Amino acid sequence: MTQPKKKTAGSSGPSKTSRTSKTSSTSGTSGTPGETPGTAVTAAQVLRAAHEQFIELTGLRPEGISRFERAEGGGWELEAEVVELARVPETMSVMALYELSLDPDGLLTGYRRVRRYERGRADRTDSR
Repeated sequence: MTQPKKKTAGSSGPSKTSRTSKTSSTSGTSGTPGETPGTAVTAAQVLRAAHEQFIELTGLRPEGISRFERAEGGGWELEAEVVELARVPETMSVMALYELSLDPDGLLTGYRRVRRYERGRADRTDSR
């Protein structure tokens, strides 16, 4: 008899959960992400979203992210390195650095190519 009582008490829990999820989904539409714990976008989610959207738009696959930070308006800015022209040997491949801008929810709002370089070439920023 104690088990049915526990099930009855536990059945009221899911209805509270469904009310909570309705509330958080409503607050998520207010346009203020991160205000409630359920609506915060994680850095990993932003990176995955940026990766997928960039591939869809350009057909280029990012090989690495060299910069990832919050923008002033609450969005995100990152730099992705991609192979623009594959060559043999790989050290002769032409790489490009793209700057991507995303809104607070991780939607790509713009991108631009910052520079191109050969994979085997290092930056010449020696202080000597």
